[in-house]
Parts: sequence; C-alpha cells; structure tokens
Amino acid sequence: MSGEISPTGRHSGPDSSPELRASHADRDRVVDVLRIAAGDGLLTADELDERLEAALSARTLSELTTLTADLPPVPAAVGGSGVEVKDVVRIEQVHSGPVERVGRWVVPRRLELSVTFCDVRLDFTDAVITHDTLRIDVGMTGKTLTLVTRPDIVVDTDGLQLVHSGVKYRQASTNPDTPVTLRVELVGQKVHGRVVVRPRRRTFGQWLLRRPTPPSARA
Repeated sequence: MSGEISPTGRHSGPDSSPELRASHADRDRVVDVLRIAAGDGLLTADELDERLEAALSARTLSELTTLTADLPPVPAAVGGSGVEVKDVVRIEQVHSGPVERVGRWVVPRRLELSVTFCDVRLDFTDAVITHDTLRIDVGMTGKTLTLVTRPDIVVDTDGLQLVHSGVKYRQASTNPDTPVTLRVELVGQKVHGRVVVRPRRRTFGQWLLRRPTPPSARA
C-alpha cells in the first residue's frame, strides 16, 4: 500500500522474517507510534505504560508488531518528520484520571480541551513540533492545567478568561537571543483551579549538582 509503512518502519514483503532481531531504531519507532496513539485517545494511560515497557524490552520484530497490530498504520514521512500533523485534536474528559501528553507526542495546530475536574499536563520538552504556533481552546472546569515548557517555547495567556482561577507562569532562564520554536496561545475559559506554566523540574542528580548560592547573593 503506497504512502504507508509498518510501525517498525520496515516494509513487509515475501522475504521478511518475523523473527528478525529488533534494533534500537525499531523500538524507538514503535514507541513513537504508541505515544501518538495515546495522544489520539486510542490507548489509555495504563495501556500506554504497559506497551511502552514491552516495546523497550522487545527482542524481535514480531514482538513489536504485536504491540501495534490494533492501531492504524503510520503515514509515510512528511517533510522528514515521520509523523502526520493533525490540524485539530479534541480532548473530552469528565471526572476521571489525569490527561497527559508527554514524551514524543505530536503537537497539532489546534488543541481543543473540554475537560471537567481532571488534571491536564502538556509536556512540550520532548514533543514533535513541526510548526510555529499552537492554539489551545480551553473549556476547563476545576483542577490544574499544566504546561511544561523549555527556553524556546513561549506561552501567551492573554486570551484566556479566568473565573475563580489564576495563572502561575515560571519561565526557564534563557539567553534573550534564543529563537522561539513554538508559541502557545491559550484562549477560552478556565473556571476554578489554576493554570501553571513551568520548565521541566530538575532530576535528583541535577539537584545534587546544582551550584550553591554565593553568600553575597543570600545577604
């Protein structure tokens, strides 16, 4: 079938063997497929965790193929990105577990949030970004909307209406000459709860290696 490849990135054919050993690149491609599927609502958080663990420990291509057999095929690479960018992604969730987009999820051009009393976390630090603007239409009541950014991503909250809610914006220190890779525009309404924009938290190792504050700065 033209325009489509297997989730492992290899074309099937009469000479292919299901017991071929899987490479790191094969595992990475399947991990991307699983994260994209979760981002599209095709996998629950528990299913994603279970399949990611299996993918990272898979030894053969047949083991990887099993993990994506019930998922749509991946379109052939567009512009070298290897993923299809959606114009609009809508997330609807009420009184259930947290909504999370982490790792190498594909950032759409527009994201619609219709969420009631569910935490939402959008982590852009490792996301696949192929365009310069993301509009998030917020229709969210309760809990916290968290955006995890990096120095080349800016968030504009001016178009967001806050009702019994607030915004906490903490941008990572960066060089003023750093180019902006993605501009996130929040519009719509956030009722109760809060909106948090922050950089990725330090790992324990980074925390241990942090530079001590000079005595003059503490004075």
